[in-house]
Amino acid sequence: MDQPDFEQMRRKLAELKSEHRDLDDVIAQLSDSPPFDQLQLQRLKKRKLSLKDQILKLEDALLPDIIA
Repeated sequence: MDQPDFEQMRRKLAELKSEHRDLDDVIAQLSDSPPFDQLQLQRLKKRKLSLKDQILKLEDALLPDIIA
């Protein structure tokens, strides 16, 4: 993997983590102020889970495979 791809992946990872944290805050605020839209809450949680999956894939791609 060459350096520009590595840097691009690191930037994307940082963006995804930031969005994940932001969604966490939005979900907490929405949950704390009933009544809230259950469908909207479910969509936000689904998006957050999708982001988590993308984050894990990028982290795996960035970490070198080390055979112990």
